[in-house]
Amino acid sequence: MSAVHAEPLARAHTTPTTSIRLPVQGMRCAGCAGRLDRALGAAEGVVAASVNLASESAEIAYDPARTDPAALAGVVSATGFKVPTTDLVLDVEGMTCAGCARRVSAALKAVPGVIDADVNPATDTASLRLAAPVGVDALVAAVAGAGYRAAVRGGAAEAEPEDGARFDLEDAILAGAIALTLPFVLQMAAMALGLGWHLPAWLQLALATPVQVIAGARFYAGSVKALRAGAADMDVLVALGTTAAFGYSLYVMATGSGHLYFEASAAVITLVVLGKRLEARAKRGTTRAVRALMALRPETARIERDGDAVERPVAEVRVGDVVRVRPGERVPVDGTVVEGDSAVDESLVTGESVPVDRSVGDPVIAGSINGTGHLRVRATAIGADTTLARIARLVEQAQAGKAPIQRLVDRVAAVFVPAVLVLAAVTLGGWLATGATLETALIAAVSVLVIACPCALGLATPAAIVAGTGTAARAGVLVKDVAALERSHAVDVVIFDKTGTLTAGRPKVVAVEPTADGWEADAVLRIAAAAQALSEHPIAAAMVEAARDRGLVLPAAADFASRTGAGLTATVDGARVVVGNAALMAAEGIADGAGDRVATLEAAGRTTVRVAVDGRTVGLVAVADTVRPGAAEAVARLRRRGIETLLLSGDARTVAEAVGREVGVDRVLAPVRPEDKAAEVERLRAAGKVVAMVGDGINDAPALAAADLGIAMGSGTDVALATAGVALLHADPRLVPAALAVATRTRAKIRQNLFWAFVYNVVGLPLAAFGLLSPAIAGAAMALSSVCVVTNALTLTRWKPDA
Repeated sequence: MSAVHAEPLARAHTTPTTSIRLPVQGMRCAGCAGRLDRALGAAEGVVAASVNLASESAEIAYDPARTDPAALAGVVSATGFKVPTTDLVLDVEGMTCAGCARRVSAALKAVPGVIDADVNPATDTASLRLAAPVGVDALVAAVAGAGYRAAVRGGAAEAEPEDGARFDLEDAILAGAIALTLPFVLQMAAMALGLGWHLPAWLQLALATPVQVIAGARFYAGSVKALRAGAADMDVLVALGTTAAFGYSLYVMATGSGHLYFEASAAVITLVVLGKRLEARAKRGTTRAVRALMALRPETARIERDGDAVERPVAEVRVGDVVRVRPGERVPVDGTVVEGDSAVDESLVTGESVPVDRSVGDPVIAGSINGTGHLRVRATAIGADTTLARIARLVEQAQAGKAPIQRLVDRVAAVFVPAVLVLAAVTLGGWLATGATLETALIAAVSVLVIACPCALGLATPAAIVAGTGTAARAGVLVKDVAALERSHAVDVVIFDKTGTLTAGRPKVVAVEPTADGWEADAVLRIAAAAQALSEHPIAAAMVEAARDRGLVLPAAADFASRTGAGLTATVDGARVVVGNAALMAAEGIADGAGDRVATLEAAGRTTVRVAVDGRTVGLVAVADTVRPGAAEAVARLRRRGIETLLLSGDARTVAEAVGREVGVDRVLAPVRPEDKAAEVERLRAAGKVVAMVGDGINDAPALAAADLGIAMGSGTDVALATAGVALLHADPRLVPAALAVATRTRAKIRQNLFWAFVYNVVGLPLAAFGLLSPAIAGAAMALSSVCVVTNALTLTRWKPDA
């Protein structure tokens, strides 16, 4: 144990502290432990720290008012070590507003071992980062202690029946409240028309009491939870306001003087409950993407056992098992085809609209739909490790994240309700001080209480993020980093890596030209491919593939000898064949009479290979990395948005410029070594540009990390690219402008929602305080504000990739 801060933590300080034990990876010696000990001891809010090299852990006592576990884990990372963490998602039931989410988050963060807890009121989930084994029971108990119910997130389909039953009960309560409130609405309409028609007092009491007690029970229960936690939220505001109106009406009935306000209490409760039901249904619409993804999982699989196919729950499949997939069935696991061929529809998983051909050796993805062929698939990933599960997990993580602006909103929302309570008290006192009646003062104060809407503020950002990221995922765009939404709108330069991004990353034969009399193109290709059949070089593979595509039969080669960086020699049909570059031909003493034609082909970006037979050049084979379909269209869309496009490549400048001309980029930077790509990104950023880097996530990782926005071009089997803020599920360059578009639109919806929520409260509260709004109208306005915010976010679900 390090000597620094080695005294028992309990005696370290008199300030009330919380302790946490963090596992630490990467410490190799006592010096490492001492360095971490000093860093933790100097951190803000740390009372004492003790680092143990033997157990690879750090025990820290800290002041929870000044720091938290997430910040402490950040100190460990900044010192050069790692806190190993696991992620867990809980479904939380019973939250009604952003205040509920804050209480659940605080309760979960108080559980030892919890590093961070992001609670999303738009999805009713809590995303946890755990630094130590934490029992699920402890987490569920913490949520229960805050007054809510929680369970580990399972399949969306499993939750549907329970959700449906709860929705049916709430709909029944709402229907009853509407029926009981309708006579009050008729009474208010008659009063507005000057008819002077009133319901008898006893009937008003009979109608309003069930609404107050049954439909309003949720607000009283929520208030108790909030007050136990030492906080106040929307439930407290509604409960106080409606109880004041209902109680005052009872007082008037008892004394026989004054106006009854049973209609106000009943109308406010009914309208707010109605608003919450509409909001809940809209929120379910925003989370439809993840539910739809998880619903793709088949429940059973046909597993081969002793030569027979046995239908078993998909959970029983193990890696290495062979499963059979009949035409029209969903593939149950990620795997490799070991027998059969078929066109597989992966559109619901990756967004790729055209079915892809799959045969022996090809990968298939869980959740995709088999076409007309029978397939035998060997499982390579199951359960939570499948592409489908990883995609859903990435979407959930993005939806649980907070945009930078949301943290400011959270701070405002935390003081919002106490400020409204103060304003209501000032309103009551102010009216009484001016000589107004208690009735007038009380109704104005009630209007202030019920019009205030912290929920609209709390939902403005998460509702838009959930809708935007979920819809993008269906199109094949994974927004992994919510902060990317904040940066995307300002992007003015997009840098494309060439190989694997704008091009397919796999060379193809694009031309075969005979250069000697008596030789035809097929004959040149046949003998060149035969000579290279044993080579593993990509260009050799391209020639062999092209020959087979043309139906050419390749004779066996002998005396094969590879010349690194130059080509090869072999004997085919008794003739000595040389395939390679000019240097190899010169070394073999073969005259090169095709130099001019080679120069022309290479100026067009082709890699040209010479083919010689028995000492004479007989032809040229031109190979190129073909441009992906849609690359030129993607670049054109970006340019229409006013975004400069650059191509970055390690290839020769002539090759890179040929691709650049074909796709239409503004500038080409080549040749650039992989280690220098990040420096090019930094140079552009230093010039004041906001840079998005698009790469395949392998040698482009440093540049992706250096850019303001990293976009990883991937396939459906490689989406979890850690360095990028956005991952594309399939290799379509057109998803790059689509990713920027959806991120920009999501950001715009966040701004619209926040503007509406703030303006609503800024305008509505003074009107209520000055007695210009009745409680019923105030309640309707409050209910409408949250519905408008979520509904506005829901319009993102209509977004299309080509929009």
